[in-house]
Amino acid sequence: MSRIGRAPIAVPANVTVTVDAENLVTVKGPLGTLTRRFVPAMHIAQTEKGIEVSRPDDEAKNRALHGLTRTLVHNMVVGVTTGYAKTLQINGVGYRAEKQGKRLVLSLGYSHPVYFEEGDGISFELPDNTTIVVKGMDKQTVGQTAAKIRAKRPPEPYLGKGIKYADEKIRRKAGKTGK
Repeated sequence: MSRIGRAPIAVPANVTVTVDAENLVTVKGPLGTLTRRFVPAMHIAQTEKGIEVSRPDDEAKNRALHGLTRTLVHNMVVGVTTGYAKTLQINGVGYRAEKQGKRLVLSLGYSHPVYFEEGDGISFELPDNTTIVVKGMDKQTVGQTAAKIRAKRPPEPYLGKGIKYADEKIRRKAGKTGK
């Protein structure tokens, strides 16, 4: 069996998890509520150990979905308790970010500013004008929003200018060499 899928999911005391008959899982916690429908073939049950996910047989499709389902439920539990965050850094002369109300305004060397609105449980924090922290409950939404922001000016390999993840390493290239 899958080592990931076999592990039970510990549920903190301040979190309630309900599993519907059609595999509709609702997780309520201090940060909010997340709901997701899973494949009916997976068996999601609450036990004294926590939440356990099992599969009906050893078909390749069910083996693949077993660990995925368990991880997604675990991400929901973590999301409503602590939440998720992605940190982006802006490098480049004149490149900066600022927040105007619920709107993120990016100056990235274009002839116009680039705007991003908060919403869908996503919030932006700016510790300084070259660092953006994307926060939210849903891991997938946080990652997708951070990827959309990064895509507006991905880092280039010669000078390293652009938006990069805080833990991302940019492979640098040597420029042209003179005679």
